[in-house]
Amino acid sequence: MNVHRTAVSLAVLALAARPVFAAESAEEARRTVAALDVQYQEAVKRNDAATMGRIMHDDFVLVLGNGKTFGRADLLEEAAGRHIEYERQDEDAGTQTVRVWGDTAVVTARLWLKGKNRGEAFERRLWFSDTYVRTPGGWRYAFGQASLSLPAEGQNR
Repeated sequence: MNVHRTAVSLAVLALAARPVFAAESAEEARRTVAALDVQYQEAVKRNDAATMGRIMHDDFVLVLGNGKTFGRADLLEEAAGRHIEYERQDEDAGTQTVRVWGDTAVVTARLWLKGKNRGEAFERRLWFSDTYVRTPGGWRYAFGQASLSLPAEGQNR
């Protein structure tokens, strides 16, 4: 038995089993994911569950700074019910950073939220990190994590 030939055969099989995605440079991926995340934030602002659902991964999870977690269905149901009316749901200009590692990208930005939740007014800023994964159907938002509300003095940093 030739151990070397067996190892090479296993390596070739492993590579062949990997999904093949369209060739896209890291910079192209960064631009694509940056735009997709802004599109997602805009969809949340409009309570556009269809667009949110198109961008979100089926196994999506959101973790808030207070420890609460939400799945894809939770956020889509919230948007469809229009329980939150947003005046602002926007990334603060100049705060977005996108890092790409192969088929994974992480967007970090500061978010300004203002509106009414079931009639109760709110306004706050927070930091978030959104993780996207490249799938055969394109980039999908798979995991989000949001900080607690920033103190007023920390909102301009």
